[in-house]
Amino acid sequence: MRFHFGEYCFDADRRELSARGNPIHLTPKALELLNLLIAERPRIVRKEEIYERIWPATHVEEANLSVHISELRSALRDDSKEPRFIRTAHRFGYGFVADARHEQLSIIRLRAGRREFNLLDGENIVGRDNEAAIRLNAPGISRRHARIHVAGNIVTIEDLGSKNGTYVQGVRVGGVQELRDGDEIRVSRELLVVLKTPPGASTVTDAG
Repeated sequence: MRFHFGEYCFDADRRELSARGNPIHLTPKALELLNLLIAERPRIVRKEEIYERIWPATHVEEANLSVHISELRSALRDDSKEPRFIRTAHRFGYGFVADARHEQLSIIRLRAGRREFNLLDGENIVGRDNEAAIRLNAPGISRRHARIHVAGNIVTIEDLGSKNGTYVQGVRVGGVQELRDGDEIRVSRELLVVLKTPPGASTVTDAG
């Protein structure tokens, strides 16, 4: 599941934080702490509960928790005096106070060279836009180039009026077109391959 807040995106499954598509490095414990605060939002989580869930059966100095909170605030460019994301309840705990929109990942993926994109249930925009689910920067790609929609195992694609068009199996997409496992999508110089099987699962060739 992915959460969007401000210019940031947190992938809870992969434990990854990014801003406008650019990854932000955080230590493992800071990522666990961010995941906990987002999951419990907007509740203020007591320090004792944070210790129990992040450092179970371990004695932790309070300064250690403060270090990780400072790490998160630095990564999010947050201000403790006027917080956008993390609020301090003095002598009690911390809470995530921003609105966080969550999106559910589907089992559908796109492979682009060595990269893979997990598609969301519902709409996935392909393009150069910072908010695009499949963000591509090759020349000739529009900001909002194409839309891929996922509903269970049904996947469709449509071009969004791009200058250079969207192609599936070498044919230009003219309307809404259904995608099969293994279909090749060409967007400018980028070649995307549709993967409908979960990672590690065996594939069966569709004779139809």
